[in-house]
Amino acid sequence: MISLNGATTYLNNSLAGVSKSLSHSQRRVQAPVIVSALSSNNNGPGERNVTLLMETTLKEMREASPVVAVEPKTTTVGGGVEDVYGEDRATEDQPITPWTVSVASGYSLLRDPHHNKGLAFSEKERDAHFLRGLLPPVVVSHDLQVKKMMHNMRQYQVPLQQYMAMMDLQEMNERLFYKLLIDNVEELLPVVYTPTVGEACQKYGSIFRRPQGLFISLKEKGRILEVLKNWPQRKIQVIVVTDGERILGLGDLGCQGMGIPVGKLSLYTALGGIRPSACLPITIDVGTNNEKLLNDEFYIGLRQRRATGQEYAEFMHEFMTAVKQNYGEKVLIQFEDFANHNAFDLLSKYSNTHLVFNDDIQGTASVVLAGLISSLKLVGGTLAEQTFLFLGAGEAGTGIAELIALEMSKQTGAPVEESRKKIWLVDSKGLIVSSRVESLQHFKKPWAHEHQPVKELVDAVKSIKPTVLIGSSGAGRTFTKEVIEAMSSFNEKPIILALSNPTSQSECTAEEAYTWSKGRAIFASGSPFGPVEYNGKVYLSGQANNAYIFPGLGLGLIISGAIRVHDDMLLVACKLSDLINSASETLAAEVSQENFDKGLIYPPFTNIRKISAHIAAKVAAKAYELGLATRLPRPNDLIAYAESCMYSPNYRNYR
Repeated sequence: MISLNGATTYLNNSLAGVSKSLSHSQRRVQAPVIVSALSSNNNGPGERNVTLLMETTLKEMREASPVVAVEPKTTTVGGGVEDVYGEDRATEDQPITPWTVSVASGYSLLRDPHHNKGLAFSEKERDAHFLRGLLPPVVVSHDLQVKKMMHNMRQYQVPLQQYMAMMDLQEMNERLFYKLLIDNVEELLPVVYTPTVGEACQKYGSIFRRPQGLFISLKEKGRILEVLKNWPQRKIQVIVVTDGERILGLGDLGCQGMGIPVGKLSLYTALGGIRPSACLPITIDVGTNNEKLLNDEFYIGLRQRRATGQEYAEFMHEFMTAVKQNYGEKVLIQFEDFANHNAFDLLSKYSNTHLVFNDDIQGTASVVLAGLISSLKLVGGTLAEQTFLFLGAGEAGTGIAELIALEMSKQTGAPVEESRKKIWLVDSKGLIVSSRVESLQHFKKPWAHEHQPVKELVDAVKSIKPTVLIGSSGAGRTFTKEVIEAMSSFNEKPIILALSNPTSQSECTAEEAYTWSKGRAIFASGSPFGPVEYNGKVYLSGQANNAYIFPGLGLGLIISGAIRVHDDMLLVACKLSDLINSASETLAAEVSQENFDKGLIYPPFTNIRKISAHIAAKVAAKAYELGLATRLPRPNDLIAYAESCMYSPNYRNYR
């Protein structure tokens, strides 16, 4: 605790410095100076003296340092935003007014989620930070708080209620939220992310209570850098951004897609160890084409049709430019749930200038490849010996297909074009074949092979005879009994992956896959399913969840100081493949024989932080190998270094 005499000296020096700074620099607007008292108790004479000193000094500053008119608005920074703080125009030897941080205490401390410990404040801390009387007298441990919260969480019968309770806890006590999530990850992952987050996004306007990230709408065009500066944290390492046009398999949810970036970044911290203050969720609101939302009185976004074409491109370019200017080159920007027509273009446009990653295209591909590598230990053979059939040819389907082809090419030495011939895709118009090539979108054209047209999925299965069936269509119950029975008729152990989220959009359930295949399917899904009993045997299905990959991938990029996720000098065609393949192989290696015996092709999430550290080490090693890393010298033990960099939710002691 700071004594009042010390506080007086500190305030005198600080305010004198501010006054000197304001009088020295005549180039900037006089920003409002906010000075917070060190104590919430303002009853003693000492505190009143400090307050009087502050008021007197500020009055003198106002009288002695009149506001000087700003120069004409001729100088702008990237994104067309005026440099209102003077930071970019000032030279290094010119003083600028710093942002100040006050010491939280008393009532304000209990409402600061970053530092609040609730009933876990010790007796000494309660005295030092003026908490006496503001809390009941009992002091409880962190572990007991977790036990109590889990007891409370299990009382809710509706998953959305659990989601709202978790979000409230995150806004009240950040470290308790993350300890609860880390210690109970298997149980709470479906609550804070899929499938519950889908319902949360659909009802986000009704359940919205307080902002958890930045909403950047078309109203802020020309001012995006200014909006980014409104976020209190300046040292951001990871941004997850969506425009809400393709939320999971639910379609256009506009501004209400914010639940996705918030959920993803919670997992970056809980599973990958990225500190919460370094994470920034952002929703780009360019309107929505969802008529239901446009007519919903509780909708919180712009009530207009989506911006497209040049207007959309210019807005996104301003955003990308402002992010890089405000946070630097090493901030990871993860694109999330953009529609196909924008997702591929954004990734292609900015992969050479920014540290960008698309989880729907690349993260999904990586985790599916990891599952396929694991499943080969059950079915035998190599990846190149398999035949793949996809239902769904969007960003997820084509992203998975391309990574599989790249990995097969890497293993066999054959050209990637040759490897693609083992992979077939079905879209809404049927099997993608060469006779359709002129009408196909550019990202589908590599998958147009020679074959007669086939309209129905079951006919494509019977004709292609795939060993692996992958669903990424967003269309529920499309893996029918006839489809799965056909897969089982020519495969001893058919590999069936129903990846679409949320649960209602899954191509089939675990029970359907095991029952219709007579217990022979190797099954995994995008949403979690419970154990299935068939003929006296219990089957545990795995979840092909991107959370296995992206937290570790992000941590690896951060600890290596990577400024690009790809290396277009050496691996132009492969782009992300080397980085992501490292993560996939690491994840696959974490699956134990015990898991295989239960039918699982993914490891349990209980070990996820250990897995993330190993993935981070692999990714960082590849970044150093390819010359993409900037954090030098390279640590000798990357796994130990990754673990040492991971955020811990344990409470800190306050003085």
